[in-house]
Amino acid sequence: MGKVRIAGFSVSLDGFGAGIEQSLNDPLGKRGPELMQWFFPTKAFRAMQGQDVSGEDTADDIFARRAMEGNGAWILGRNMFGPVRGPWPDDSWKGWWGEEPPYHVPTFVLTHHARDPIMMKGGTTFYFVTDGIGSALEKAKQAAGDKHVRIGGGVSTARQYLQAGLVDSVHLAMAPVMLGRGENLLAGLDLPSLGFSVKEHVATEAATHVVLER
Repeated sequence: MGKVRIAGFSVSLDGFGAGIEQSLNDPLGKRGPELMQWFFPTKAFRAMQGQDVSGEDTADDIFARRAMEGNGAWILGRNMFGPVRGPWPDDSWKGWWGEEPPYHVPTFVLTHHARDPIMMKGGTTFYFVTDGIGSALEKAKQAAGDKHVRIGGGVSTARQYLQAGLVDSVHLAMAPVMLGRGENLLAGLDLPSLGFSVKEHVATEAATHVVLER
């Protein structure tokens, strides 16, 4: 049976999952890309770019592949979908990823502003959910069937699902950097009280991968 999981979620040593001032030019916020340096060289990322994926798997490759496999649906926050704020001015913005997003399954976007679904190349359809995280999760579970529902982010969305006790598994990729400012995933979260314990941890040159499960 599939899990509700957060996977491949990059954070700094001081717990930040995104930098400040997210914008069209800085979708991860200022300094946000520093958190993703473990992911950019992986085969999973290179495949998204249409690049060569030959060679032996590294530990980062294995964790990246695990994060992308077995997902039957995704849930994204509005900011993860794009920089547009408030009511949708038109239907021109269809995400950061071009005509073929990396999801390839139904993907549910949390928003306060209704919008018709968007069918993209490669099997991704974006559905816009206006009635909260519980409704989005119910829809995602129905779409996923026996596969996983991945909470893709951003930070606020991940925190909401964690605080509500709706997440089964968390994979954090902790980058060896400190941001100091931004969106903090871990501040004020009592993960042991939510039932989580460390099941796996692997350090590479680019990140320390920590898997938490309930």
